[in-house]
Amino acid sequence: MKEDFLKYQAQTTPHPLGLQVSHAKGSYIYDQEGLPHLDFVAGVSACSLGHCHPKVVDAVKNQSEKYMHVMVYGEYVQQPAVDYTKLLASHLPKNLESTYLVNSGTEAIEGAIKLARRFTGRTQIISANKAYHGNTMGSLSLMGYEERKSAFRPLIPDVSFIQFNAIQDLEKITNKTAAVVLETIQGGAGFIMPQNDYLSKVRKRCNEVGALLILDEIQPGFGRTGKLFAFEHFNCVPDILVVGKGMASGLPVGAFVSSKKIMDSLQERPKLGHITTFGGNPVIAAASLATLKEITENQLIEQTLVKEKILRSRLVHPLINEIRGKGLMLALVLKNKEIANYLVLTAAKQRLILFWLLFEPKAVRISPPLTISEEEIVEGCDQIISILDAFKPTAVN
Repeated sequence: MKEDFLKYQAQTTPHPLGLQVSHAKGSYIYDQEGLPHLDFVAGVSACSLGHCHPKVVDAVKNQSEKYMHVMVYGEYVQQPAVDYTKLLASHLPKNLESTYLVNSGTEAIEGAIKLARRFTGRTQIISANKAYHGNTMGSLSLMGYEERKSAFRPLIPDVSFIQFNAIQDLEKITNKTAAVVLETIQGGAGFIMPQNDYLSKVRKRCNEVGALLILDEIQPGFGRTGKLFAFEHFNCVPDILVVGKGMASGLPVGAFVSSKKIMDSLQERPKLGHITTFGGNPVIAAASLATLKEITENQLIEQTLVKEKILRSRLVHPLINEIRGKGLMLALVLKNKEIANYLVLTAAKQRLILFWLLFEPKAVRISPPLTISEEEIVEGCDQIISILDAFKPTAVN
């Protein structure tokens, strides 16, 4: 199977990890030999409720037996999408009432950019250095990391950059700015938290000049940080909220959410301002609905902060410089990238799943399912400490 994977399936790197998956359940992925691998990554924050959560599986089964795809987005009234968007609105501030369902986080960013330009009549988009919002051309244009995007230029024009957490840069937001697009917590950069009321100050500046604020919650959303959405920690409500990843417990999905007034600008001049064939797919909407209900009706969000404390208390080692992030969106920042690589690759051999971050080579991602047990957390942490204890630096010639 691995040979066919390498031959017939397009690759993203020369050396994929190559775990051959048999099945997955709860906090574990099982290989072809039936051996369990403890998952501390959750599909890069996508599997909020772990693998094959029974309520999500039942929702998918039940809906797939009724109907699956019947029409492109926005034409037919389909119960799962209606129920989901109504429930989501009930958990959001009043100005975030209208949801456009799409297929991925990067498509949601594309839609949000278009919406901001269409509503404001302006063109300038401001993003942050070391931002990551996806890999389609519009999202790539917002990426504040030239090494990753230079090969694909020219990208969309009129995009400028500011430094995340730099208050002095806010003067770059002017009456020519359509929108400021920020990750609520910078992901690829190493799980950088906003400091000193940064987001509320960005919010204030956007209000002053008439720019929209777009917050990308694709990674921290749906309970991962101890709130349903991370912006709730920071006294800052966006004009457009972008979500994805953990929204449907592992199925491909995304959405951008705004006020009815703003969102209605996609209806005309031109009509079909954004269109998508599979957005709002009823099977995926059913999975999203089951996921949101499970997250909000139980104690998973509150437990996230308890589990964070366990992780921080157990992951103490001379080779760990710091732990960034919040809740179950954490990054171990090691002394150097050699240690980070050693940790991820050695853990893989020992059946513990860890992963890297995009732009911070010294960091290792810890973003397990929200459903992970305290015992499983302790087990994984003990394994990480044991691996770091065994590290021996490579001799320099």
